[in-house]
Amino acid sequence: MAHVQVVSTVFGVGCVENDEIAILDTPFPHAGAVIEATGSLDVLTRCSVRERVALQGATLLAPLGSPRAVWGVGLNYQSKAAHTGRGLPSEPILYLGAPSAVLAPDAEVAVPSGRTVEMDYEGEVAIIIGRRLYRADPEQVWPSIAGITAANDMTARDVMRATATPTLAKSFPGFNPLGASVCTVDEFADRDCIPVRTWLNDELRQDDTSAGMIFSVPDLLARISWFAALEPGDVVLTGTPAGTGQDRGSYLTPGDRIRIEVGPVLPLVTTVAAPSRDHPSAG
Repeated sequence: MAHVQVVSTVFGVGCVENDEIAILDTPFPHAGAVIEATGSLDVLTRCSVRERVALQGATLLAPLGSPRAVWGVGLNYQSKAAHTGRGLPSEPILYLGAPSAVLAPDAEVAVPSGRTVEMDYEGEVAIIIGRRLYRADPEQVWPSIAGITAANDMTARDVMRATATPTLAKSFPGFNPLGASVCTVDEFADRDCIPVRTWLNDELRQDDTSAGMIFSVPDLLARISWFAALEPGDVVLTGTPAGTGQDRGSYLTPGDRIRIEVGPVLPLVTTVAAPSRDHPSAG
């Protein structure tokens, strides 16, 4: 597999080349569509370049569009378990998030008015499926992964306590920023030690690697596949390390800026906007 870092822009799908984006001659609207149709990003390496635009200041769209399925896992880092004092789970704590929660890079997410006062960030490594996984063994997982990106798996902690339902606490519009780019696995120096860092208003809050996961990427995806088929384009969020607002007893407020970095993936930046009532659950 060729080394590729893909973005989606208002001009079309492009590959990042130093400080430029090479806009490709392809009918696909985003990387997610490429993966769903072909199982990888390889086809993009054979596309001609239509034009080049500066990376700095470019408007980037959600690189995966609206994925059909977004899986998540709770308590999957040793550091998070140690901070909470909870025992290590013997099985992954899994949930499905609403695809409508996906947000583009450099966008704003509003506090859901009347629904939460404990809006929190969670920097995570997001895995994009390239080949169908069903009843898979762990060694089958890495060859079936099409790409990796950054995720901010935002959570309304008070909604989580009140409902005991992660899907509800994480599915408000804009609560799942993804991006800014999608990298092939070969872009990472060590696929079993992927760094994830989160800054809140330029203060480093989370700093860990996937080596600190309780259930590794191959183990986690294989376990999901024992019960549900993972299809090309599906996204698996792999958990968050210690350092969230929950760990500090402080939550997001309007004006806060969250920046998440996952290895060579372009930084995923999200800003918290004023409270909004523009969704059906607003009271």
